[in-house]
Amino acid sequence: MEEFLGRMKSLLGGEYDEFLKYYEAEHFRGLRVNTLKCSPEKLGTLIGFELKSTPFCPNGFYIPAEVQSPGNSPLHHCGAFYIQEPSATSAAEMLGVEEGDFVLDLCAAPGGKSTQIGAMLNGTGLLWSNEIVRNRANILLSNIERMGISNAVVSNAHPEQLCERVAGMFDRVLVDAPCSGEGMFRKNGEAQTEWSVEHVRSCAERQLHILDSAKKALKPGGVMVYSTCTFSREENEGVITRFLDENPDFELEDSGVSFGRPALEYARRIFPMDGGEGHFAARLRKKSESVKSALPDIKTKTDSDILDFYDSLFVNRPFGENITVVKDKVIILPKNYQPIDGVPVLRAGVILGEIVKRRIEPHHSAFAAAKESDCVNAVDFDADSAEIKAYLHGEEITVPADIKGYSAVCVSGMTTGFGKASNGRLKNKYPKGLRTLR
Repeated sequence: MEEFLGRMKSLLGGEYDEFLKYYEAEHFRGLRVNTLKCSPEKLGTLIGFELKSTPFCPNGFYIPAEVQSPGNSPLHHCGAFYIQEPSATSAAEMLGVEEGDFVLDLCAAPGGKSTQIGAMLNGTGLLWSNEIVRNRANILLSNIERMGISNAVVSNAHPEQLCERVAGMFDRVLVDAPCSGEGMFRKNGEAQTEWSVEHVRSCAERQLHILDSAKKALKPGGVMVYSTCTFSREENEGVITRFLDENPDFELEDSGVSFGRPALEYARRIFPMDGGEGHFAARLRKKSESVKSALPDIKTKTDSDILDFYDSLFVNRPFGENITVVKDKVIILPKNYQPIDGVPVLRAGVILGEIVKRRIEPHHSAFAAAKESDCVNAVDFDADSAEIKAYLHGEEITVPADIKGYSAVCVSGMTTGFGKASNGRLKNKYPKGLRTLR
């Protein structure tokens, strides 16, 4: 790693020795509160340790070094928070998402930035999250589902293929580009072994190509944020400078944040000395008068049996009525979503149910996205209760005798799944792949 450290010394100058102190210490850990399900104040009363704010986003907090396995907590299962390296929240913060926006996260797995954007949208507009690698796209989908985002589309497409087909559709585009990962060396030893100057240069070429694809998806006047988790000038300032030279219809603009330190006037760099692992982000605007993206409101005709089933589970149809049936799945699509030919979509919206032998069985997806108040039936347990631990393990649990039929299961008021109640017992419907091992 001598060559890498030599480059860092050149980059940091007098701060290099301070960088080395952090580089040899433990990496930062953090979480972001999912405001679709919880507030920071509420989580602070439940999680069992003090929430100390990070400088990178209002809902970001550090996880103390002594806290072990927070991902096993029932609060994590129900989507109250997302475990996310603190500085990784910076790019979505710089994107400046507003309710009603159409937002594309082009390189989205595992989902930290997408779920952050989903919380900012608060059920409005449209979130389109894409990941080219299929198994990573499945992880992305699982995280979007856990965090209760109902207005998302998850695709598994090549960036160039996707952006050509959704040209001019999005108000905001996030390109969290694959990179050499220098900023994650403290956290990920494998990234160190793969590092070389040649790898840095090849990453920069790929990043510029991805940006050239991403720009097509942006509407006139729209905003694009480019981010990496690396330190190298080639992949950061170099890529942005080249992109701006080749695209005079784009300009670098101030994102209004104060964390980290400036680069290229308006871009931001983050080093461990700034409170997080390595990150870089730059906000670009496509020069033109801004026009808000909108698609025509889709009107669909739905079988009355499906609507009756919907109403038997949820109050006031919380996910809208853009309902379609694909094979054995009854899907509630985002309000204004229209399928795009030639784009492989893993899921759009939420799955209301599955058709099994001429009846519809509820699906975990819809309950994970619902609020407790949306559900016709719900049972609620404390996060440290024996009942919720048994439920997450896949066991039947005792519930009030007056609860009949399908019921949401909540953790301190936040939905985590569902079951079927009868005679004071709830048959477990929590997906096997999500269950705890103990």
